[in-house]
This record gives sequence, C-alpha cells and structure tokens, in this order.
Amino acid sequence: MLTGNICYLEIPTNDIETSANFYSKIFGWKIRVRGDGQRAFDDATGGVSGTWVLGRPPMCDPGMIVYISVENIDTALEQVSKTGGQVITPRTSLGPGQAFATFRDPVGNVIGLYQQP
Repeated sequence: MLTGNICYLEIPTNDIETSANFYSKIFGWKIRVRGDGQRAFDDATGGVSGTWVLGRPPMCDPGMIVYISVENIDTALEQVSKTGGQVITPRTSLGPGQAFATFRDPVGNVIGLYQQP
C-alpha cells in the first residue's frame, strides 16, 4: 500500500440497497458483505473500497468533492439520470478529450465525474 493514496470511502445514505445498486450499475463497483454483515464495495480498479453509512446526512452542499473516472462522461451522465441521480454540472470540457461533471446520487450526495483522453 502506498502512503498517501485514498483507500476507503464512507458514503452517507438512507437506503443502502438503493445506493449499492446505483454505484454498481453506473461504475461497475463490486458489492460484497463484510465479515460484520455490513454491505461494502470495491471500486472497478480494486484500489478503493468502502461502505455506505446510515445516520449521516448526505453531502448535499458540496465541500470536498470526490471525482470518479469514467471512459465517457456523456454516457455516465445518461446512466446517472436513468438510475435515479440528477446532473448538477453538465459535461464541461477541459481540453481535447478531457472533461468533468457533477451529479447528485439518489440520496443527495454530490459526486464528480472525470474523463481524460
């Protein structure tokens, strides 16, 4: 493990099943059950894991925003909308093949998307 890398996320939710399905469908996160019975995930790279946490308010007013890499932002935003999320910042170009966007997940967390060439 490298010092300084982001390795674990706790994502607030009021509905673990809805959140697990959303992130699994859009980003291909692998959903699993930990030894303590809690639903957890591993991202598509296997480098970041985490869980959904009940009893915390969603991060509706963004402070720090976590960005998820995607191959195609337009496709990801379409899936976000179809799966219960809401686009906040549409695709914004940063140069040839590079872009970002933000959205709210089904429970209100603000998350970013990043596409690079």
